[in-house]
Amino acid sequence: MGADESIKQQASDRLKQVAGHLNGKDHQGSEPTQAPPQRKGRRRRASISGPPADYSDRLGQLETLRKIARTPDPGRRGYRRQKEAGKLWVWERVDALLDKGSLQEVGSVTGEVIWGKAKVGGAPDTNVDGQQQSREEETIEGFTPSNSVQGFGKLNGRKIVFTADDYSLRAGHADGALWEKTEYIEKLALSLRIPIVKLVDGSSGGGSVTSIRKNGFSYVPPLPAFNHVVKQLNLGIPNLGAALGPSIGLGAARVTVCHFSVMAANVGSLFNAGPKVVEGATFEEGLTLSELGGPDMHCRNGTIDNLATDEHHAFQQIRAVLSYLPNSGLSVPPVVQSDDPWNRREATLKTIIPRRKERMYDPRRIINLVVDQGSFFEIGALWGTTAIVGLARLAGHPVGIISNNCESTTGGALDAAGSQKLTRHLKLCDVTNLPVLQFVDVPGYAVGTAAERTATMRHGVQLAMAYYSTTTPVFSVVTRRAYGVAGGVMLDCREPRTRVAWPSGDWGSLPLRGGIEVGHARELREAGGGGEGGGAVSAAGGGVRGLDEPREDGECVWGRGDCGSGGYEGVVCSWVEHVYGGGLMEERVARRRAGTLTPSFA
Repeated sequence: MGADESIKQQASDRLKQVAGHLNGKDHQGSEPTQAPPQRKGRRRRASISGPPADYSDRLGQLETLRKIARTPDPGRRGYRRQKEAGKLWVWERVDALLDKGSLQEVGSVTGEVIWGKAKVGGAPDTNVDGQQQSREEETIEGFTPSNSVQGFGKLNGRKIVFTADDYSLRAGHADGALWEKTEYIEKLALSLRIPIVKLVDGSSGGGSVTSIRKNGFSYVPPLPAFNHVVKQLNLGIPNLGAALGPSIGLGAARVTVCHFSVMAANVGSLFNAGPKVVEGATFEEGLTLSELGGPDMHCRNGTIDNLATDEHHAFQQIRAVLSYLPNSGLSVPPVVQSDDPWNRREATLKTIIPRRKERMYDPRRIINLVVDQGSFFEIGALWGTTAIVGLARLAGHPVGIISNNCESTTGGALDAAGSQKLTRHLKLCDVTNLPVLQFVDVPGYAVGTAAERTATMRHGVQLAMAYYSTTTPVFSVVTRRAYGVAGGVMLDCREPRTRVAWPSGDWGSLPLRGGIEVGHARELREAGGGGEGGGAVSAAGGGVRGLDEPREDGECVWGRGDCGSGGYEGVVCSWVEHVYGGGLMEERVARRRAGTLTPSFA
């Protein structure tokens, strides 16, 4: 048989073999003597009644966990204690803070679940052997959610991330999963460059007896998220915090480090350690939370910026502050449409500064008359009272506000606390790209033993460094006095200088009365008496850009509207509109994005 015939025969035999298999015969064409062996493997069920294909069982479990977490449990001691203290529960706070329907929770089912087994009802499964088998599935017998609620939301339409402590669970200890969730949300704020709001109602950073018993050891205290917080602060990502309960240790640090902080007067407190720890350390017995670190203490020493009447008022203040700030320093602050005309006239400004130097006036009234009506939001009104700071709008453009306070106990001279307050506010405006409008009436730095004891000069020099190291535009209006180093720092901090003076302006190295006249009385008498500095003579010498002059009809809005022959039609509004619309703000943002401008808050 040739090679070709052999190949044909093999092909023919193979074809017969395949045909035999199809007809139930062997490859010789005969019937098979026995049934082919059964393939071994998993037995197939005769009926299909297993888990649903749409995963509804798992989705149901997740929904059950969320429902448990969001449903108040009056039987739980921590929840009862929360309500008895007059505080909102964590989910009540979330609902009160965020725009309705804007919540997107992150980590909604984080916590400890107690799982059980239960037989599924209905017809049992039947296998190929005819045996019936009941199917079991996992059930939720108990759930303790983590003591932190976090996620995304909106405030007046602005997207934010937030974290809210649940003091009713383990008193808000960070080792109760609070810190891990908080660290994640801090990273999100930094990565997405959107504002973060922190509702603080928690105790120390951890190390509780419960955690030691669970882990079997203690640990060196970590602060894994603070590096992210510092980056946020310097990048100008708004950090807004509220102390809504006893904020101790790590909780106190979390709210204090924010760009803006507020404390609810009826429930808030803040301290390094609680009354029991203090009693053992300093022997101060019987202290209440309010006595140890209540709002009367911390809203007056600068630890907390603002005081709120209650939790709802605290949320209102957070919304208000956010409305002036950008999402980060890499964007422009939000400009709104203003119904207040730039050339609005306020005749009151003509006579608001008394001619007698010894008489005081209300600097807050000047601020409110110059800026857009109703737009001034003061920060830190109860501390550093020699200075006034806040946020406002000019023709709808957000600005930072700085003013000396002649009604303070020092007559407007900057003390240590006032200098610290101005330093902090300058840095806030710098990292958030807010131009600064300041009203200058400063007789110098505070003097006397109290000023020396509180290191006024050191804090004053820190203020000088802040003025000269920040780069946000500053426009100065000299309302009355500008003397000494303090006056020089405030008015000489930018080049070229952008400053104007009212006719009431009075400046020099030292006040002539009580200052220079002490050591130079004879020279002053020979020069013609105890004359005053400033005024038209100094303006003619180039000390200020010029003097706004009242109109003949008696109407004048120095610093805002048409002031006649002074030529400053809406001078501050024109200035801020140029900063925003003349390319200066875009250039600043571009430099920050390129990394050639890196302001610092922390």
